[in-house]
Amino acid sequence: MTLRRARTSEDAERSASRGSVTAETAAMLPALMVVLAAALWAIQAVSAQVECVDAARTAARAAARGEPLDQVRDVARAATRPDAQVDVTRDTETTKVQITVQVRPAWGASLPAVRVAASATAATEP
Repeated sequence: MTLRRARTSEDAERSASRGSVTAETAAMLPALMVVLAAALWAIQAVSAQVECVDAARTAARAAARGEPLDQVRDVARAATRPDAQVDVTRDTETTKVQITVQVRPAWGASLPAVRVAASATAATEP
């Protein structure tokens, strides 16, 4: 003889709540994807900032040694991005390099770009 348990109202509530959890997850998933995309874009911008800082330091040292400015700009663009804007100011005492890059996510070409900039100063060698 098989004993069957009678279905209670508590069982009915559990069954209904399973469906609502699935619906809530489905509704939340697009928002989660937007947050993930924004986080990846932020990581890309921070990475570009670090590249600009390193490139500015390298270019400032090269310019302070007296290397030609075209070569200094090429060194800076090689360390960052080909479309980087590189400004070099050299006088008798200091050499300053400023690098600016527009960062736009590859998956969102219609989104506005984030401007990332870094500068470095070095003592000009005689």
